[in-house]
Amino acid sequence: MCDLRICSEKARFGQPEINLSLIPGASGTQRLPRLIGAAKAKEMIFMGDMIDAATALNLGLVNKVVPPEKLMEEAMAWATKLAGKSGPVLAMAKMAINTGIDTDINSGLNMEIKCNALCFATYDRKEGMDAFLEKRKAEFKNK
Repeated sequence: MCDLRICSEKARFGQPEINLSLIPGASGTQRLPRLIGAAKAKEMIFMGDMIDAATALNLGLVNKVVPPEKLMEEAMAWATKLAGKSGPVLAMAKMAINTGIDTDINSGLNMEIKCNALCFATYDRKEGMDAFLEKRKAEFKNK
């Protein structure tokens, strides 16, 4: 349920509930297929086996795999980079992606147009474009 996922090379993932005669709860049967595809999600859920970090990366379950000693450093680097972006504009991108993924392409494109229009109404959009033209780092105010 995370937007971005970094894990250690030692990480393992699975949906072992089937081994207890249960199915995954907390949206496991709904979100996993949307993330990695129905066939691979069914394999993970039906078999109940664990997968390693490299397999998770290959499936698109995680975005990046790093050595255990670098995990917090990399997570903080991503957090720092994201904190330097416009919060409202990140929210619009997330809304367009999350809404569009669960609908048809035309509805998704309409949501993208609406979100993009909202971005144009922000202070941060003006600051971002001004900074680009002036060849300097943008200083977003999250408004």
